Amino acid sequence: MGAMSETNPPARILVVEDDPGMRMLIQRVLQGDGFTARGAQDGREMWEALEAQPFDLVILDVMLPGTSGLDLCRALRARQSTPVIIVSARGEELDRVLGLELGADDYVAKPFGQKELLARVRAVLRRGLGGLPPEPRPRRELLRFSGWSLDQRRRELTDPSGAAVELSGAEHDLLASFLENPQRVIGRDRLLELSRTRLGDVSDRSVDVLVSRLRRKLGADSETLIRTVRGLGYIFTAEVERD
Repeated sequence: MGAMSETNPPARILVVEDDPGMRMLIQRVLQGDGFTARGAQDGREMWEALEAQPFDLVILDVMLPGTSGLDLCRALRARQSTPVIIVSARGEELDRVLGLELGADDYVAKPFGQKELLARVRAVLRRGLGGLPPEPRPRRELLRFSGWSLDQRRRELTDPSGAAVELSGAEHDLLASFLENPQRVIGRDRLLELSRTRLGDVSDRSVDVLVSRLRRKLGADSETLIRTVRGLGYIFTAEVERD
């Protein structure tokens, strides 16, 4: 199924890739699946494109002339919450972990197949609800824990003082997975499966990075709320109320 329907406009995707052939190939693959795709060859063109119109997703190559894709990812995340998929020919764990630390929603190593790329694009867009119909939501959409609340319909996290805390798509899915399985030890592989996060050759370190990002959002009580169970995974310790 393509990205367009009669009621949903096609998602807009910006492809930041300095290799003209690869950039055009990715654009053609996306357009063939119904997405609207625009290309940029470096950071300058990326910022110009983002200022000209909003995008639902940025596909960002690591090795770019001038400012690297990882630095652009950091700068982009500081300005807005547009989902980012990092692409790199260097499929090393260090690059993958660093990209996630900087706020990327997914990481794809070159070479990759067209079906893999489209699956990852659709998964990230679905998490961010950008240009795709939302997946069915549970009836109980408001989850409360230790003074916090997560509105799953709006994908909004509120701290005990009532202030909104911004979450990336991956962070939201991870927290929702914990809240749906409170006070139970969840292994790393199972946690990734529950949160629908796809990171290619998943490693324990990749999971730990996502948990670390979420803990930072939860503040001082995070180590108590999300406890590491050595050799097994993680456990969300608080009681969860559902409205």
